[in-house]
Amino acid sequence: MRRIVSRVRAAVDDYKMIRPGDKIAVGVSGGKDSLLLLRALCDLKRFYPCDFQLVAITVDMKFNKLPGDFSGIKKLCDEYDVEYIVKPTDLYEIIFEVRREENPCALCARMRRGILHDAAKEAGCNKIALGHHLDDAAETFIMNLFLESRIGCFAPVTYLSRKDITMIRPLIYVREREAEAAAERNNLPIVESGCPANEKTKREDIKILLQQLCTQYGDVPEKIVGAMQRGGIDRWNKNG
Repeated sequence: MRRIVSRVRAAVDDYKMIRPGDKIAVGVSGGKDSLLLLRALCDLKRFYPCDFQLVAITVDMKFNKLPGDFSGIKKLCDEYDVEYIVKPTDLYEIIFEVRREENPCALCARMRRGILHDAAKEAGCNKIALGHHLDDAAETFIMNLFLESRIGCFAPVTYLSRKDITMIRPLIYVREREAEAAAERNNLPIVESGCPANEKTKREDIKILLQQLCTQYGDVPEKIVGAMQRGGIDRWNKNG
């Protein structure tokens, strides 16, 4: 975990993600990235020069109308003395059975974000940490370019004025392969997703495309993120 925590601290410092007295809600889906983020922030909290609090929040999609089993995550939170909140929803039923969305991911993401924002505010948090890593950033940039004809990406830090809450992404210097290895090495309690759209998305197509480009042009995701930083795209310029 040392390398992961080092990368997280670098991102936190470069983009001033954490301030003294922050209460941060960590969005924990149960996947490797969000669990690694939670673990890394718990480790960072032990020695970071300013004090901050953590709360872990899971939005339960209730796949197949059944509550998820998040007992492993609860045990991890108890180990680190982190409050854990599970918000049950009917999102699976609404998206896949009632509305039968052709593009379920976009609607699902919006609805989950809204629930997470409200839960974080209810818990007294002023920030939300999400588990997007470097490869997610590169994929999002390419998706926006190819699918929406625009240059852009999510920002490392975003203030949401309507909710009066700030989104931070401390894993943006971590590669997906590093996250997978660290999650396995540290036996993180991953909860397998029951989402019917898994591995059938545009993002998965872009992921495969980037992998193919890397065989010819080197580390394309790293180059994309470096270009966003140098160009100041969506506030990716460091300390800026």
